[in-house]
Amino acid sequence: MTRGGGSTTDARPEEFSGARRWVVLAAGMVAMTTACAFQYGLPYLMPALRGDGLSLSQAGILMSCPIAGLLVTLVAWGAAADRWGERKVLGSGLALATLALTGATLSPNYHALGVSLFLAGAAGASVHAASGRLVLGWFATHERGFAMAVRQTSQPLGIAIGALTLPTLAGDELWPGLLFLTTLCLLATVFVVLAVRDPVRGAEQVAASPRSPYRAATLWRIHAASVLLIPSQFGIATFALAYLVEDHGWDPAPAGHALAIAAVGGAAARLLAGYWSDRVSSRLRPLRWVALGIGGLMLAVGIGALAGPVVATVTVLLAAVVSVSPNGLAFTAVAEHAGYAWAGRALGVQNTLQNACAAAVPPVLGATIGALGYGSTFAVIALFPLTAVALVPVAAERRQLNW
Repeated sequence: MTRGGGSTTDARPEEFSGARRWVVLAAGMVAMTTACAFQYGLPYLMPALRGDGLSLSQAGILMSCPIAGLLVTLVAWGAAADRWGERKVLGSGLALATLALTGATLSPNYHALGVSLFLAGAAGASVHAASGRLVLGWFATHERGFAMAVRQTSQPLGIAIGALTLPTLAGDELWPGLLFLTTLCLLATVFVVLAVRDPVRGAEQVAASPRSPYRAATLWRIHAASVLLIPSQFGIATFALAYLVEDHGWDPAPAGHALAIAAVGGAAARLLAGYWSDRVSSRLRPLRWVALGIGGLMLAVGIGALAGPVVATVTVLLAAVVSVSPNGLAFTAVAEHAGYAWAGRALGVQNTLQNACAAAVPPVLGATIGALGYGSTFAVIALFPLTAVALVPVAAERRQLNW
């Protein structure tokens, strides 16, 4: 199977069979779950930060520090994985993150804490590219979509760990929560070093041309389509609770429980989408159909805002499930089109673009909701996934990957 910029064949049955690949996937998943716990789970330390006398603005800046570090180093870590392999990058990145989190736990002041969290995010970025590259190297085409979907459940799992542990551990003091994250990162480092092995590169891969896959438009189109799917995902994730409470009279607790169930459904939808892509031997055809479905659902949410609480609730919960489902499809497509020699860098670019867009969504949509209201804003968001439908390069997938 020929890939742009490199190749990943199914000619290594001894590597693509047996239990080792699942152990490696589990280690990569633990690494990514741990990184997501301190990169995206810090909002659950907000009460402790406020108890230390920080303003809401100061606490918000600290929440963004790990993500800022992540954005700065994603591509560099991906290039390192392409050059030196996944095991070294995962192990060294998590070890450095452990040191940075130790510094955060011991930080004497607000500024030192911010610097330590930035460094932890920068070091933890190593897992985002390297763990995806492991999937490309260890899994054959017919099961790679499902394996990448399993890996992509790490982000909601990491956030769930933060939600379940940090408020209780931290209480009125910050350090117990940070110490927990530090310990978790240390354990993940040890597990990765013991369990991860770099994939054995076949002769075709070793001889593959280092020509950049970015000379063609295919990867850029996948990146662009993926970014256009972010506003619907993060728009629902950020504002669904407030929408149900403010516009439809839900109490916050049951609304939160309903959205938590939807989050579990979203994780299941990712797995189903990955399995679907393996069965139809395509990542981009399912991605196009899911993007079309998301656009339709966002329009339904906008219309549902006028139709009463029952319709509004059903449509927003369905949107919460479906809007997160294409994530694994896009990452698998990026890795396969980049080829093994470029997969780390391509996944780094994918993560950087998506996280940059995700960071911009809440303030932009918050202002839009203030001007237009929830229903109109959700309807406007539908334009983004519907535009993505036209950008998904299905024909290029058939041509370049010989599917």
